[in-house]
Amino acid sequence: MRVSNDDRERVARVLHDAMAEGRLTVNELEERLDKVYAAKTFGEMEPLLRDLPVGNQARSLAVPMPTTALPAPSNRIGGRGTSSNAIAIMSGTDRKGVWTVPPTFTSVAVMGGVEIDLTEARFEDAETTIQAFALMGGIEIYVPEDIVVQVNGSGFMGAFENHARNQAQPRPGVPMVRITGLAVMGGVDVKRRKPSKKERKQLEE
Repeated sequence: MRVSNDDRERVARVLHDAMAEGRLTVNELEERLDKVYAAKTFGEMEPLLRDLPVGNQARSLAVPMPTTALPAPSNRIGGRGTSSNAIAIMSGTDRKGVWTVPPTFTSVAVMGGVEIDLTEARFEDAETTIQAFALMGGIEIYVPEDIVVQVNGSGFMGAFENHARNQAQPRPGVPMVRITGLAVMGGVDVKRRKPSKKERKQLEE
């Protein structure tokens, strides 16, 4: 049986979930996705899921796999980065409003404070890494609801906290932001913030 675009997206979502759970490496994910989007029949996709927990269902792809609502492709990706860092030493600084985040962004707070607001931001690439380092200072990072966030920083006599729950699943078209770094006698706090009606309208334009 030939597959539809929806079938390919369904399988791609399962693979992305497996990568997020540590069952696949990034390279394995990319290899399998290439095969998924090139597949013309269910038989070509079945081996790609055989070694995953959904494999029993996947062996007969005519049986629908569990699905959830997929987020719409984002219009946030594109453009050139407008700022590559935010540094506050015994002072304060911020990055907010309409701006474009490069693939790697560095934030440093030494006895100072930094605010990074991604609510109206665009992203140069689909995947972005924010490196946050706080020494006796604080960094607050606000992320919107339509991007995927992974937080894996560490705290030493401080806190590296993630209060942002993912509303979207990793998939093509949805920005992925990885936040890493270290808080020493300071704090890094990642939070969700809903955009205002005005901001939502601007993002849709």
